[in-house]
Amino acid sequence: MTGEADFIALMRAMAPNPAARGLMDDAAIVELGDATLILTHDMMVQGVHWMATADPADVAWKLVSVNLSDLAAKGAKPAGLLLGYMLGDDDWDRQFAAGLDAVLRHYNVPLLGGDTVSSAPLDIMQPAENRSIGMTAIGTATHKPVPSRSGAQIGDSLYVTGTLGDAFAGFEAAKADIPADKALQAAFHRPVARLDDGRALAPIVSAMMDISDGLLIDADRMARASGLALSINMALLPLSAEYIAHRGDAIESRIAAASWGDDYQLLFAAKPGTEIPVSATKIGKFSGGQGVGLHDDGTAVNLPVSLGFEHG
Repeated sequence: MTGEADFIALMRAMAPNPAARGLMDDAAIVELGDATLILTHDMMVQGVHWMATADPADVAWKLVSVNLSDLAAKGAKPAGLLLGYMLGDDDWDRQFAAGLDAVLRHYNVPLLGGDTVSSAPLDIMQPAENRSIGMTAIGTATHKPVPSRSGAQIGDSLYVTGTLGDAFAGFEAAKADIPADKALQAAFHRPVARLDDGRALAPIVSAMMDISDGLLIDADRMARASGLALSINMALLPLSAEYIAHRGDAIESRIAAASWGDDYQLLFAAKPGTEIPVSATKIGKFSGGQGVGLHDDGTAVNLPVSLGFEHG
């Protein structure tokens, strides 16, 4: 199987338009007269992004939130959504539709269209593939230049909004079918895009992206895109009381929280002395060089084998 990074590299030569940002970002930035459109597309697959036992309404919520999270990282205002949907079980489809209606109302974002396909296989002797669903989010920039992954500068501090690891703890509880704190369950099943935070941060950040695949792998992507080295203090990672109660506060738990993903918090770089207009935690610093290093209040910490989730 081709890895995610390798496949994107194959696509890069096909995307020379400046709007594509060299496929080094999570969204395309399209200039149309006085307007700047932000376009992003995310897919979710059963068995990878949600469990077979998941509530279809939760799947709809998560699909919308993960797409809007990419808009949040650009400081964008959502304008609408397009849905690519694989039909299947009637009850499941109807529950998904009800959940989609609820999440669209929550964000006050309209559904503008999309496409539907059947999940029935052409060869009835072969089983259908796992259900997959895609969505395109369309937004407009609220600040220019639109933040990118690649703008971090030497001396910038690295910040993260919210807390890390809650979705991981919620996933562990769901997988083991054990009770979990409601906040941890919600973090996994119904993440919330940080749209207000993204708009507030856009004018003051050097670089910004959302955390979908894990803090460590996404921070590494930001450092690589910016051509810099990055040092992260694991002792400063913001963990919720619920996560600590579920998994503890040892360095192993912090590494797990930083490398699993599904947080959908905002990760951003800002110059020293910048007044941060949202609730966020300073966790690292950029410097000349390359690569990500970890420490625990000055004591070196080895990087885990996997920095986060990557398809393929």
